[in-house]
Amino acid sequence: QVQLVESGGGLVQAGGSLRLSCAVSARSLRFAPMGWYRQIPGKQREWVAAITTGPTPTNYADSTKGRVTISRDNARNTVYLEMRSPKPEDTGVYSCNKMGPMTSLGPWGQGTQVTVSS
Repeated sequence: QVQLVESGGGLVQAGGSLRLSCAVSARSLRFAPMGWYRQIPGKQREWVAAITTGPTPTNYADSTKGRVTISRDNARNTVYLEMRSPKPEDTGVYSCNKMGPMTSLGPWGQGTQVTVSS
């Protein structure tokens, strides 16, 4: 859990913006394809965004496409998620992890809570 530390969440007004950070200390993950996930209260965790080294290095879920941007700074071993114009339905716990089958992901960090007010 200490190998993935998310931060940057908080209370944000709808239409505002914020940037989430994921500090990656696990050596095996520092240059691996990484993604952001979220868990809405009462629902299963879902994938939000991915970043790789391929010809199309970023990809996004339809639910947040156009409203989030994923990036990484390998020198700082950090993955970011910029959220723009978030909606109340975006409220949840946001976590980072490697890309892969959901059942194989882990361990998870504590995540960072994002609460969007109307």
